[in-house]
Amino acid sequence: MSAENKQATTVAAAAAAEPTSAAVNMANLRGGIEYASQWELMWARFKKHKVAYWSMMFVAFLYFVAIFAEFLSPFNPEDPSSSTVYQPPQMVHFDGIKPYVKKYDLTRDPETLAPIYVEAEEKTYIKFFVKGFEYKLLGLIPTDMHLFGPDDPSHKIFLLGSDRLGRDMLSRVIYGARFTLSMGLIGVILSTFLGIILGGISGYYGGKTDWFIQRVVEFILSLPTIPIWLAMASAMPRNWPPHLVYISVTVIISLIGWTHLARVVRGKFLAMRGEVFVIAAKLDGCSEGRVIFRHMLPSMASHVIAAVTLAIPSMILAETTLSFLGLGLQPPAISWGVLLKDAQKISVISNAPWLFLPGLATVLAVLAMNFFGDGLRDAADPYSH
Repeated sequence: MSAENKQATTVAAAAAAEPTSAAVNMANLRGGIEYASQWELMWARFKKHKVAYWSMMFVAFLYFVAIFAEFLSPFNPEDPSSSTVYQPPQMVHFDGIKPYVKKYDLTRDPETLAPIYVEAEEKTYIKFFVKGFEYKLLGLIPTDMHLFGPDDPSHKIFLLGSDRLGRDMLSRVIYGARFTLSMGLIGVILSTFLGIILGGISGYYGGKTDWFIQRVVEFILSLPTIPIWLAMASAMPRNWPPHLVYISVTVIISLIGWTHLARVVRGKFLAMRGEVFVIAAKLDGCSEGRVIFRHMLPSMASHVIAAVTLAIPSMILAETTLSFLGLGLQPPAISWGVLLKDAQKISVISNAPWLFLPGLATVLAVLAMNFFGDGLRDAADPYSH
């Protein structure tokens, strides 16, 4: 074979071994396709819902406040002072970049002896990262560092006023967020567990099991909520410590709040148990537990998350209602409902309207969680536009 033929054969073999540009482009195209998961699609839809997005940020801020309540509180919420009873909120002023408040002088009405506060010219500067009362950060690390406080430890500042015992309302509202928000979250976790288990069993097996569980659900739904709360809370001994009362109230709220989620889960299971992927899993020899928890529940996880988010405000309102009526948490425990007990009298509200601030905190938290839940529900709906 001549040299020219050998060279031509070599070039042809190399060309045959090298893929064409069209094949390379097709391979790159196939490799470059990106597939979005269900959660990524939900997040993309959720971010377009601006009100829900910023509500989520506000809810995250509230739970941050609840977790780091000791660090964010300038004073001990149980520290009374007879010289600062019902002191009004102090306005923050600025001396250049230094924030300060003006001191109040306490006087008494000569006829009624009611406290009267007169703003003085003496200034109390506010410093950041100051030392105060000792506590354990996250329950583990002993420290006395606080986000802000007065530059003089002998002075006090009341940015949200004080209560009938001269205690700082800002510190008490911050501490109250821990009990109220955690109770709503823990109560929803317990009720979600009951709702998924009982609703899943009802929808998956059907028959007599479904009939019995649905009759229990209908019976609970037919009962008036507040009288049931009152009856169950009244059965708790009055000498129980605050942590036992906290656990008991959480369990009571959870036992009432699982029924709506159970109905939702039952309906989803009834619709899914005839789907192709469920039948294929059964034919493949999967156990009933694997079919339920590995195949059916993940398919409705987004709906469960949305339902849970919408249920937390109901739990918060339930705790606030029970504590406000004196049947939930009791002092020395601090929650927004306990703080609102001081605002039951019209005369107190007229003289110290800042005592109603825990109610405002409750309204803002419930609204933010409702907006957050609505956004999640819309994002989880595959048919929403």
